[in-house]
Amino acid sequence: MVALGLATSAAAQAPATPAAQPPVNTFQKIQREGVLKVGVRADYRPWGFRNPQGEFVGLEIEMARDIARSLGVRVEFVPVVASNRMQFLQQGQTDLMIATMSDVADRRRVVGIVHPNYYSSGFNVIMPKSVTPAAWENLRGRTLCAIQGAWYNRPATERFGVEILAFTGVSEVETALEQRRCLGWIYDDNLIAVMLADASGRWKDFHQPLASQSDTPWGLAVRLEDRDSAWGRYVGGTIAEWHRTGKLLEWEKAAGIAESPFLRRMHDALRDHVRTN
Repeated sequence: MVALGLATSAAAQAPATPAAQPPVNTFQKIQREGVLKVGVRADYRPWGFRNPQGEFVGLEIEMARDIARSLGVRVEFVPVVASNRMQFLQQGQTDLMIATMSDVADRRRVVGIVHPNYYSSGFNVIMPKSVTPAAWENLRGRTLCAIQGAWYNRPATERFGVEILAFTGVSEVETALEQRRCLGWIYDDNLIAVMLADASGRWKDFHQPLASQSDTPWGLAVRLEDRDSAWGRYVGGTIAEWHRTGKLLEWEKAAGIAESPFLRRMHDALRDHVRTN
């Protein structure tokens, strides 16, 4: 009886163990709060940027609006950059990330990249027309401007021996390139094509003389724990529907982007081949 009393007393004095918190159901949270928080780029024309009125516009912005519309909720845009977009998602500052992120293995360990992928690009270098390297190997030891956190900074360094001068935002890199603080800017090849086609002529003295490297799909992301939940599956199904209907091709054209072979290939693979009329 004494031993029992001691045990009971000790148990009474022991600190209570906090009850485990149930996992957040993101799908239900979005519907309950009536708002979808999406991490997007504000400096990545024409995928995600602000127009002169300060409004978010671009291909990825249309994607976010469409998901919110299908859920019947309001969309809230949270501007992110390559160096913080995954952290914002992990910390719950966003429910979804549509921010030009390439789908690579190390990122899958951090956030829930949803399939199918929605876009694709490789990397290349935009440089002054006075610079005419015959091959990537000719860039060894030369300094290239880049965006912090871009996935291709590391392979470019390891494979071709370039030196990276990294900046947080696109405008900083543009200024550094125009000031010739670096030999060129290592960037997404499709974005370089958009820059070179700019009607303002800002980049008329630049070119893209090398072959693109490492074509890599882009992925939408949810929190890692949401990837296989109702929320992750809803997003994945929406992407598949965009490919099936050709909606992504339509948004791409409206944004003034040359047709992506990846989008054409995905649409042809998923579109309805049965004629009903």
